[in-house]
Amino acid sequence: MAILPILRFPDPRLRQPCREVEIFDGRLAALADDLAATMRGAPGIGITAAHVGIFERLTVIELEGPGSLRVYVNPKIEWFSPDLQRHTEGSVSMPGVTDEVERPAKIRLTYQDLSGKAHSEEADGLLSVCLQHEIDQLDGIFWIDRLSRLRRERIVKKFRKMEG
Repeated sequence: MAILPILRFPDPRLRQPCREVEIFDGRLAALADDLAATMRGAPGIGITAAHVGIFERLTVIELEGPGSLRVYVNPKIEWFSPDLQRHTEGSVSMPGVTDEVERPAKIRLTYQDLSGKAHSEEADGLLSVCLQHEIDQLDGIFWIDRLSRLRRERIVKKFRKMEG
C-alpha cells in the first residue's frame, strides 16, 4: 500500500467528474488499498480516487477504525429522504477547515464491489453524510459548493490564510 499525493484546493481537477469503472482487476484492488492508506495518513474517514488525481468512480470510507473499511465502485444515489440533517464536513484536499453542511438524512444507493458484483443499500447518520460527500466529489462537486456563498468565501479565506 502506498500513500498517494492528494490534490489540494483550489486545484481545478477537484471539480472534474469521474468516469465509471469498467475493469475490475488487481489494479483496481491495489488502488483501493492505496486510497485506504492515503486516507488514514491524511487523516480522514473517506476519500475518492479523484482526490489523488485518478478520475474513476471509486471511494473508500472507514468510520469505525481498522477493519471497517468500505469500498464503493461506481456508487450512485437512487433515493434521498425528504428529512435533512446537518453535519460538520471537511476534505483531505482542504485540511484544517470544516463547516456544517445540510444533506438528506437517509439515502439508498447502488454500487459495485471490487469484483464487479452489484449491491444496493440504505444509509443514514454519518455513513449517509460520507457517501453523499464522496459521491459529490466523484460528480465533480467539491464540498464547499454545498455552502452559501458567504460561508464558502469565509472557508476559502481561512484556508488560504492557513496555507500562508
